[in-house]
Amino acid sequence: MLTIDCLTLQLPYYAAGYAAWWKRRWATCLDAFSLTLSPGEVHAVVGASGAGKSLLAYAIMGLLPTPARLNGQLYYQGRPLDASRQRQLRGRELALIPQSLSALDPLVRTQRQVAWAAQRAGQAPAHAWHASQQALDHYQLDARAQQAYAHELSGGMARRVLTAMAHVSQAKLVIADEPSVGLDPHQRQRVLDALRELADQGKTVILITHDLRHALPIADHVTIMRGGKLIETAPASAFQGSGAALTSAYSQALWLALPDNAFATTTLSHCEKETNVA
Repeated sequence: MLTIDCLTLQLPYYAAGYAAWWKRRWATCLDAFSLTLSPGEVHAVVGASGAGKSLLAYAIMGLLPTPARLNGQLYYQGRPLDASRQRQLRGRELALIPQSLSALDPLVRTQRQVAWAAQRAGQAPAHAWHASQQALDHYQLDARAQQAYAHELSGGMARRVLTAMAHVSQAKLVIADEPSVGLDPHQRQRVLDALRELADQGKTVILITHDLRHALPIADHVTIMRGGKLIETAPASAFQGSGAALTSAYSQALWLALPDNAFATTTLSHCEKETNVA
């Protein structure tokens, strides 16, 4: 479905200090990143804040800022995914469920926003309206929520509205950027179950998250990122027991540091020291 081949992303910044403020320098945010994703899978991309996860999503969608330097290749269904093709497929075959709930229009009711997403995907207005109602019903948003404005929705409802927008677009590749942040356990599970359901329909779902613990139950594969680099890609089943099936010390340390594994921070600290020395 999607192949990322040696993707490197640099963004400009200006150095501190009076003598250097006007000198533009470049920070490497993605470093020779390569990954292959298949239809029908949830692929979790896990890493701390600043690891480059969201920038990876923007690079795939073609939403990077103008000064960005992007090298490497993207292939979607075997064909190059260049800027022109990204514009053509965005909102149709490529869908992003953004991290910020501000992506919802505060002046437009819920169902109309979902219907607009369906229309952008090429559906006729009448069919789009019907599809929007079906999608909202599917994600258990009642009539009141369907006619609500964004500020009247709970965090869980808003996340499900964004998921419904991806649903009606009939996108084959769905990227969910931190979809469970700030949600209570019940709402979080509903949102994650909705993503799993999209994958079971044959779509490719990229789940971007810092929360390995909650990604594992729905993920088929997990990629660990750190500092813009791919540390390891492994089946979700590798994250069990002592993590012996994992090949990276950092991945093992991250797994063992979870609450369910007794916060084995000694291993993580040791891994940090090794990385700093390297």
